[in-house]
Amino acid sequence: MSIAQSKTLHLNSDDNIVVALENLRIGDKVSPHEIELKTPVLKGHKLSIRQIDKGENVIRYGQIIGSATEIIQSGCHVHSHNLDMSDHTQDYAYGTKVVPLEAPKSPRTFMGYPRANGRFGTRNYIGILTSVNCSGSVARFIAEAVEKSGVLDEYPNIDGVVPIVHSSGCGMASSGEGYDTLFRTLSGYAQNPNFGGVILIGLGCEVMQLPSLVGDLVKRKDGTFHYMTIQQTGGTRKSIESGISAIKNMATVVNEVERVEAPLSGLMLGMQCGGSDGYSGITANPALGVASDLLVKHGGTSILSETSEVYGAEHLLTRRALSAEIGEDLIELIHWWEAYCEKHDGSMDNNPSPGNKKGGLTTILEKSLGAVAKAGSAPLAGVFKFGEQISTQGLVFMDSPGYDPCSVTGQIASGANLIIFTTGRGSVSGFKPSPCIKLATNSDMFSRMEEDMDVNCGDIIEDGISLETKGEEIFEEIIAIASGKKSKSERLGFGGVEFVPWQLGAVM
Repeated sequence: MSIAQSKTLHLNSDDNIVVALENLRIGDKVSPHEIELKTPVLKGHKLSIRQIDKGENVIRYGQIIGSATEIIQSGCHVHSHNLDMSDHTQDYAYGTKVVPLEAPKSPRTFMGYPRANGRFGTRNYIGILTSVNCSGSVARFIAEAVEKSGVLDEYPNIDGVVPIVHSSGCGMASSGEGYDTLFRTLSGYAQNPNFGGVILIGLGCEVMQLPSLVGDLVKRKDGTFHYMTIQQTGGTRKSIESGISAIKNMATVVNEVERVEAPLSGLMLGMQCGGSDGYSGITANPALGVASDLLVKHGGTSILSETSEVYGAEHLLTRRALSAEIGEDLIELIHWWEAYCEKHDGSMDNNPSPGNKKGGLTTILEKSLGAVAKAGSAPLAGVFKFGEQISTQGLVFMDSPGYDPCSVTGQIASGANLIIFTTGRGSVSGFKPSPCIKLATNSDMFSRMEEDMDVNCGDIIEDGISLETKGEEIFEEIIAIASGKKSKSERLGFGGVEFVPWQLGAVM
């Protein structure tokens, strides 16, 4: 029986639950186990296929997702009322399942903007970066003035001006984890290949001083980098005038860069899932994993992140680590997160969110097992800090919270020139300067929010489309968006408020 014909999905022969593919009522019988339901079960939620004793592990994907808090009879709903976290101990078996991907039969290319350092942009923006919250309004004033004046109308190769503002940069220690993380983030954005030109604005007296940030950027000889402080420039009005003048001066040079045929090794894809549901680990995430593998085969880079959302599934990644050191780097992050949550009286199982649970997910172990499916089957080639410049091609991991705007901010700082985002509940967002592709996990949400969703992965369930076929469709969409096709979030104008640096340390 195909997925499209069944009322439930049994993902692994070891699983003691199945996933409902439609809303089920008491008395319904489901194949292939011929189980009669004793409780109603919503679409995307789990039901038991045999009695599960109190304290017994509940298995999905052939992996533990928690333990039963009471006896669960066959044909009953399995969710937060009778399932909770179990002990989290894993055998990491570093590098025991590394399977190199086969080289592609023929190389593929995309149309990208070449940069002097050998990288390629998928977009060609001018960025207005701020070192501190105090210079945020001036950055926005400059961007608004340029937009209203039509200064860029004569420059068709420039996608626009992007003000990057945030809530930090001062009231913080001048060294340590918090400072270093923000520094990497701002410096990384200034170097992202989707910015053809950059203006960096500070107030002047903040902790995050401009001279430290500027570094090697000032050595650019093409006139596409400008920096100033509001205090030294003479206040708001003069700073706005200086910013407009700087954009006019660099616009000609930025516009001269045209798209050229580029190898897919020039693509760095940030992968995210948000507003996940019970279908995320069945449809969109594994289909994205297929697309990610295709990109890696062609020499590109895929970034998996959200450390708190691989918790419970990290052993699947360590087995694919190219070296024990890479696997150990990932586990070191897991231990940091356990200590971080304990320090702040939190729990790793605070995630899934209420929306995730309404969509059928119960524990972080279950959510993580679905989330890592985005990583496909490629070997894990490296582990990086939040916002750290990624220097390794292939599948890599970047540390970040599970909070999507923050995680994507780190990926773009690390060099991602394209973002792809799976969602079951219906996340809406964009992440300038990098275009964002939205994948819907289910057809119901896709039909409600089609103006926001680029690809529907619900037809994997509805129509029996294979993961391989859907992965190839996503791969082609990646190439099209990278080459200039507008994503749905770009058409809607998203990307102006989603810059969210990870704030660590004391605010003073």
